Amino acid sequence: MAPQISPSILSADFARLAEEAKAVEGADWLHVDVMDNHFVPNLTLGVPVVESLARATDTPLDCHLMIEAPDRWAPQYVEAGAGSVTFHVEAATAPVRLAREIRAKGARASMALRPATPIEPYEDLLPELDMLLIMTVEPGFGGQAFLDIMLPKIRRTRELISKHGLELWLQVDGGVSASTIERCAEAGADVFVAGSAVYGASDPAEAVRALRKQAEASMAKASWLHDH
Repeated sequence: MAPQISPSILSADFARLAEEAKAVEGADWLHVDVMDNHFVPNLTLGVPVVESLARATDTPLDCHLMIEAPDRWAPQYVEAGAGSVTFHVEAATAPVRLAREIRAKGARASMALRPATPIEPYEDLLPELDMLLIMTVEPGFGGQAFLDIMLPKIRRTRELISKHGLELWLQVDGGVSASTIERCAEAGADVFVAGSAVYGASDPAEAVRALRKQAEASMAKASWLHDH
């Protein structure tokens, strides 16, 4: 199992999105934060920008919907070209049906949890998903400090994934950087969203490579990968 790096364009220059996407072409995914100013107190971009980005880059798009009514909107992001679509369980009315619809349209289905949302009530939903996203900051703004109190939740989630023998990716998003990525990998994450740690670097592509190397080294020693 190899770590995956998903740079967040929330930290990129919105006036130069096509160039910013090309600047991280060695990344596994391009993380696209969609915010509606209702579910979170910020407004970013929507379907037309995702369509344009999908044409501008060969890196698959990982769309994180921080929006109300994802049951209604998420399928449109698959149609716009997203390879993975993440909805927030706090906003979805029928998460299983939505995950199945995203998959049926041809994208990976992913579910996100805010920091205060526990994983345990959703254990039975895990087989319906391709990825689970644990927010390591409150969603809504880039550049926030990593919440260390999320590490036990990452561990518990990884234990549930192992318990059910699932091929489920575990993504972390928020404050992931050179100083936090190893702790996340050690706790059980294998997909890492990094915003300012990549786009704030003088060489974003090199930043992606360096983060991947750190995650690989940490996962090589991680008990969750070797005890099962």
